[in-house]
Amino acid sequence: MRLLPGRFLARVTALPAIALSAWLLVAFPLLVAGWFTPLLGLLLGLPAVLVACALSSRLLPDLDEDHVPWWPVVAVLAITVAFAAVQIAYHAEALVIRRDPASYAMYTAWIAENGFLPIPQQKELIAGNDPALGYQSLAHYQRDDVIWPQFLAGAPLVLSVGYWLGGLDGMLVTTPILGAVGVLTFAGLTARLVGARWAPLAALVLAVCLPQQWVSRFTYSEPLAQILLLGGLLLAFDALTRRRSLTDRWDAPHTLAAVAGVVLGLGVLVRIDAIRDLLPVVGFVGLLLVARRGQALPLLGGLAVGVGYGLVAGYGYSLPYLEYLSDSLHPLLLISGAVILLTVVLTAALWRYGPPHTERVRWLPGAVGVCAVLVMLGFAIRPLLWPDYGHGSDFTDQWVAAVQDIEGLPIEGGRTYYDMSLYWVGWYVGLGTVLFATAGVALVLRRLALWRDPQWLLPAMVLVWTVATTLLRPAITPDHPWASRRLIVLVIPAFILFAVWFLARLTHYCERSVRYSRGGPLMRTLPTVVAAGASVALLSPTLVTSGAGIMGYRQDVGTVAATERLCSSLPPDASVIVVDSGMAGAYMPLLRNVCGAPTAVLDQPYQEAVDRVVAAAYERDRTPVLAAPEWGTLDDIVDGAVDPQRHFHVVADMDPSTLMTPPTGSWDFRGSVWTVVPPPPE
Repeated sequence: MRLLPGRFLARVTALPAIALSAWLLVAFPLLVAGWFTPLLGLLLGLPAVLVACALSSRLLPDLDEDHVPWWPVVAVLAITVAFAAVQIAYHAEALVIRRDPASYAMYTAWIAENGFLPIPQQKELIAGNDPALGYQSLAHYQRDDVIWPQFLAGAPLVLSVGYWLGGLDGMLVTTPILGAVGVLTFAGLTARLVGARWAPLAALVLAVCLPQQWVSRFTYSEPLAQILLLGGLLLAFDALTRRRSLTDRWDAPHTLAAVAGVVLGLGVLVRIDAIRDLLPVVGFVGLLLVARRGQALPLLGGLAVGVGYGLVAGYGYSLPYLEYLSDSLHPLLLISGAVILLTVVLTAALWRYGPPHTERVRWLPGAVGVCAVLVMLGFAIRPLLWPDYGHGSDFTDQWVAAVQDIEGLPIEGGRTYYDMSLYWVGWYVGLGTVLFATAGVALVLRRLALWRDPQWLLPAMVLVWTVATTLLRPAITPDHPWASRRLIVLVIPAFILFAVWFLARLTHYCERSVRYSRGGPLMRTLPTVVAAGASVALLSPTLVTSGAGIMGYRQDVGTVAATERLCSSLPPDASVIVVDSGMAGAYMPLLRNVCGAPTAVLDQPYQEAVDRVVAAAYERDRTPVLAAPEWGTLDDIVDGAVDPQRHFHVVADMDPSTLMTPPTGSWDFRGSVWTVVPPPPE
């Protein structure tokens, strides 16, 4: 079979989501069984990935576009490779838990080294049930005699492959590669919905925007979620390019629809809030059934499988985390149930009476487009009319107040800044992209109301819903770059996609105008000038924000080397007792999950409690190791009998926090762990 540019671009942009989904389908049951090991991953996971890619590549249709040249393919691949190279060169070394990246890293280190959950407390190797000891730390919940890590298993299951191949460094460079694959997947979706020649521009805007670079330098879950959700939309597009009725025999479109459903559903295995993003897919399945499309049931079945994996992971292996999210998760589950029920009722009604002919209502398509513009205008004026308050967390209030004090803002700790969400998008992709996207989404919705461009229906439903709900309530601590995480999975890609689509339509309109006019050479350059000027409008603000922002340094550099020194300094039979509760939350998972030492925090750091715990450890033929962030703390405990040592010491750059401007510069991170082996009791 001849390798055509359109065929190659279609496959190379679809296979990453398929490969990652195949791995997750195999890896998660291995983790559930407690057999998540490199050997079984190689014997079961690798064949699953290869078979899924080999079979799927034969089913994927070519791009529905005539005469696709090679230059867009080469440009997309070059952007992808360059992005990966830059992010690998600047990847962070976040292993000390301050925020989520190190939490995911510690989760990964545990399952990659041990292959099972939950994490045992190993009380019997320290001091038994001594009431002075605690085992909970940041992102690790103590329940009964075990510890449950925070978050869902999807991202750690993928990051574990990097850990197996290259240890901590291998794990830390896996996410930069995933971020690059996200850019590639987005280029594939753009090629299908807009055109192959516009895919490089969309990929470049996403690649240079600060949030895409930022999340790709850390062990965040967003890059993997982005690949699965965008990849699922891409595969659903491919599945629906050929019409099949409900009574047709099973063939390639049915299989692709099932694969698309699985890929989309597995987003819940990565992030529980993907449930919200997938609600429009349920409604879309109902529309497919009304249209008697044969892909409806395979898509629904695949979606159920993927979401089922996520729910098992959440309620079976991250229940304390979901309990923590209950105030927002329970309403989401109720809304999901209502959406499913409403879809069933409406599908039954439309199945009997047929869909409404909206295209016959002359004013409706235009009204839909105007409503889209008015909604965006509402988000724009929201800070002036409805400033948002109420985090529901004293800790978050205190942190926001501290950042406000640094920026010289009025101290209002309860200020959520959610009303600024559209401006956050503008910071990172520019006003031009926001305006073009607003025009683009208005025209797309208008055309859908006219029953045109049906290939846009599912992407528009998912992206418009996610943009609206995320901008309305980002549900995240509002300092940046941290808050940009909420935007990067689907919101920023949606703005870029709609903006590029509008630019393509505008250029096409100019080409038609030139073709039917009698203008001279200057007039014939109009389409090129429009395309170039608009592309600059999309790229320039994005480049400025990234270039002036936080992209010029690596965060937590030296942490890997310091961790290795700390782990090698511990005796083989060490039982670590952290005697500073402030330090314990950040360092206990590192000592336990990476160094492999049973670890607890002394909640009562009094001399009598220390002596009792140390004696209990010696009685168990263990070597007690006391740990603290300051030399003086340990010296006071051992009364100068032994000299404490500092094997972990890092002074590095870390991200700043801003509320009213894009993040720039860096703050300092300083981390130290002093250890000492106290002498045995006499």
